[in-house]
Amino acid sequence: MPTRPRPERTRHRIPATSAPAPTADRHIAPLDGLRGLAVLGVLLFHAGRFGGGFLGVDLFFVLSGFLITGLLLKEARARDGRIDLVAFWGRRARRLLPALAVTIAGVLILAWVCGPPVLLRFALDDAPWVAANLANWHFIADHVGYWNAGGTHLFDHLWSIGVEEQFYLVWPLALCVVARGRDAERRVAALAAAGAAVSLAVMVLAAAPADTTRVYEGTDTRAFSLLLGSLTATAPVSRLLDRVGERTAGRWSLALACGIGAYWGMADGQNSPSLFHGGLFLHALAAALLVACLARAPRTPAGRALTAPPLRRLGLISYSLYLWHWPVYLLLSDQRLGFSGWSRTAVLIAVSIAAASLSKVVVEDPIRFRARWARGRTGAVALVTALAALAALWALIPQPRTGAGSVDVTRLLPAGGDGPAGGGHPPVF
Repeated sequence: MPTRPRPERTRHRIPATSAPAPTADRHIAPLDGLRGLAVLGVLLFHAGRFGGGFLGVDLFFVLSGFLITGLLLKEARARDGRIDLVAFWGRRARRLLPALAVTIAGVLILAWVCGPPVLLRFALDDAPWVAANLANWHFIADHVGYWNAGGTHLFDHLWSIGVEEQFYLVWPLALCVVARGRDAERRVAALAAAGAAVSLAVMVLAAAPADTTRVYEGTDTRAFSLLLGSLTATAPVSRLLDRVGERTAGRWSLALACGIGAYWGMADGQNSPSLFHGGLFLHALAAALLVACLARAPRTPAGRALTAPPLRRLGLISYSLYLWHWPVYLLLSDQRLGFSGWSRTAVLIAVSIAAASLSKVVVEDPIRFRARWARGRTGAVALVTALAALAALWALIPQPRTGAGSVDVTRLLPAGGDGPAGGGHPPVF
């Protein structure tokens, strides 16, 4: 989750506006539950139990765009139009990188100690790109088919983390360029809307029936989900919802939630009708409107349903749960566990939740909230040190031998509907 902005060094001026978006005022509890619902969909999809669960990734993208843009614009309004980019990137680094670094190191060690050679070989190939937050372009360049990767890449799901990190780098810079002078947030809204339209056009033009990995994992073709979320965080959309009123926004949120749920129920991976010719865009648009309505009217029936404790708890660990679940799924095959079916699915989800909870308590929260050394120059030194340690670990783990002793990839996947589904998916975070 994003943290409160703190003033530090590099500052850019953005004029204040009189109509802050809802995220500027309070924590929105239903969004925690929405995040939990998104990660639950991904968990079930990757277990081969829910064909539409991959759409949870788009929900994460929309939430990321909404929350990050809301925080940046809130800072601009509160500090006389100034945004501290160094502080923003520092907060994002503290929030995302420690858990990611621990996941990379832990997965490499587990694959080395107890994984089959094929998993270790691909993990060593992919790890540097994951650490650089360029995993999506690495998989595209290597033609690692998202939907038919065969469950051989332990870091396959981290393509989406790369997309989000690239957005966190570029979007604040764009915000500082366009949001100058009068009607700043109107121009931010126009830029987000235009960018989303261009992203949709690129997806439609680049979609290839033979392999949709390029449009599914490309930052340019997935940017519309993040940008639609950003659009709903701006003052023009906030003013529009103010005119609609809380009761009507509540009705819309319920209708949108039901519509999104129905689409998830009908979707079936890349075989979903018109998925890459407007389907993903319409889903992201509906999700963005749902997020905006929940922010405007959090105490309506849809909002109360999303504040159910189990969903909120999942939402609070959604980032680390997303990081760990796919490696757990691949390493704990049915051959290793000795059973399959829903029993294996329950074990996989339980182990993933345990790993995520441990990561949050031991790594994420201490560094994010309590470690003073993680800020400023000492934080930068710690980051460089962590990256050097990761590089050393990567270099020390020997490449597995291939040939006669290699593992038959098809034996990694359990029979029936209990295997990992395609590649991986994401969060905010």
